[in-house]
Amino acid sequence: MNGSTLLLKNADLLCTMTLSKTNFVGEEITEASLFARNGVIEQVGKTCDLPKTADHVIDLQGHVVIPGMVNTHHHMFQNLTRAVPAAQNAPLFGWLQTLYPIWCHLGPEHIYWSNALGMAELALTGCTTSSDHLYLFPNGARLDDSIAAANDIGMRFHGTRGSMSIGETQGGLPPDRLTEDEPAILKDCQRVIEMYHNAERHAMQRVALAPCSPFSVSIDLMSETAKMARAYKVGLHTHLAENVEDIDYSLNSFGMRPGEYIEAVGWVGHDVWHAHCVQLDKDEIDLFARTDTGIAHCPCSNMRLASGIAPIREMLDAGINIGLGVDGSASNDSGHMLNEARQAMLLQRVMKTGDALTARQSLAVATRGGAAVLGRDDIGQLSPGFAADIAAFDCRGIDFAGAAWDLLAGLLFCGSSKANYTIINGKVIVDQGQLVTMDMPKLLENHRAMTADLMRKAQWT
Repeated sequence: MNGSTLLLKNADLLCTMTLSKTNFVGEEITEASLFARNGVIEQVGKTCDLPKTADHVIDLQGHVVIPGMVNTHHHMFQNLTRAVPAAQNAPLFGWLQTLYPIWCHLGPEHIYWSNALGMAELALTGCTTSSDHLYLFPNGARLDDSIAAANDIGMRFHGTRGSMSIGETQGGLPPDRLTEDEPAILKDCQRVIEMYHNAERHAMQRVALAPCSPFSVSIDLMSETAKMARAYKVGLHTHLAENVEDIDYSLNSFGMRPGEYIEAVGWVGHDVWHAHCVQLDKDEIDLFARTDTGIAHCPCSNMRLASGIAPIREMLDAGINIGLGVDGSASNDSGHMLNEARQAMLLQRVMKTGDALTARQSLAVATRGGAAVLGRDDIGQLSPGFAADIAAFDCRGIDFAGAAWDLLAGLLFCGSSKANYTIINGKVIVDQGQLVTMDMPKLLENHRAMTADLMRKAQWT
C-alpha cells in the first residue's frame, strides 16, 4: 500500500450521511470499518469486507461513527469574554455595546490563543471543519493569527475576513475605534485571499469575505466586497435578520427588509451564507430558496440573546441549504457542536410537533448540510473520495446507557457527549478524548493569561 493509510474497524455503527431520498443519513452500517489513504476515504463497509491492516489501525468496538461535523458560524475571539456580568441578560444590540469596549483591547496574541482554544473545544466535540467570522482588527490583530491557530490545532478551516466601517458617529453600532477605512479593508481582503485561499479539493484552508453586518458597514462596502469575492471565486458571509432590532435597523436605515437589502447589494447566491436569519419572512425564505443562498443556524446563541427561534422546518422544506453554527462564545458561551444539533432538534419541536426535526435530520444539518453551506462537496460524508474527517463516540458509558435501541439517535437524545476520537484529513486530532495536537495545560494557561489581560485593561478587576 502506497502512502499513509488509516483503518477504523469494528465500529458498532457507522453512519455515512450520503444523500438519500428515503433516509436523511444514508447507510447505517453495523460492524463497520473505514479505510483511508493520505487523508481521503477509499472504502467504507462491513469489517469483514475491508482490509485488515494499515499504517494506523484504531479498533472502534463500542463506538458510533459519523462524519466530522461542520461549524458554519463562529467568533472564536469571544471566548475571552464569556459570562461578562453586564452582558449576561442583554439582547443583541445591548450585548454588543457592552462588549465592544472590551474587545478594543484585543491584539494578535488574544486572537491566536482564543482561536486555538475555540478549535480545540470544537474538535473535542466531534467538529472537523470550522469557519470563523473575525470582523475586528485592533492593535495589529490580523486574520493570519486565526489561520496560524487552525494550522497548529489541525482544524480544517474557513477563515473569513470580516470588517466594520460605520461607527457610532456615522449611525452604526460599533465604536469608531473598532472600525477601519474601507480602502484598507478591501486591500487586506485581497491580501488574505491571495495568501491563504486554497480552492483545491480536500483543501485544509479556505478564505471568505465577511462584512460584519448591515448595521456596521456601508452599502458601498457590501457591494464592493461581493464584487471582489466573485472575482476571486471565494465565499461571502455576514449576519442577517438576527432579531427584531436588526429588522428595525434595516427598515429605518435602508427602507427595506433584510432580504430586499441583500438582494439589492448582490448578496444572494450559492456562494453566500448568512448567519442566524431568525426573523426572515416567507418572501425572504422564498428568495433564499430561489437563489440557493445558505443559512448558518445558531440555536443556542439565538436562545441566549432572546433573538427568537428560526423557522428551520420551513427553510428545509423550501430546499434551503442549512448548516449549524455555535456562534460566538460570548453569546453561546460554549462551542459544543453536538449540543448545537441537539438544541436545533428540540427548538423545532417546541415550536411545532414532536417530529418537526428528527435526530437524523438534525445530524444531517450538522454534517452534510454544513458542507453544502460552505460550498464543499468533499466533506460531510463518509464515502469514497471524501476527506477522512471523522468523529467517533464511545457508546459504552453512562451517557448512552439504555440507548442500544437506536445509538445514532442517542447522540442527540441522550445529551451532549464528547468525541472519543476526532480525525481530520486522516490525522487523529482527539485520541481517547484527549487533544493531541497541542499541549492542553499550556493552551489553558495562555488563554487564562489573555482573559486576565483583558479584564485588567477593561477594569473588570
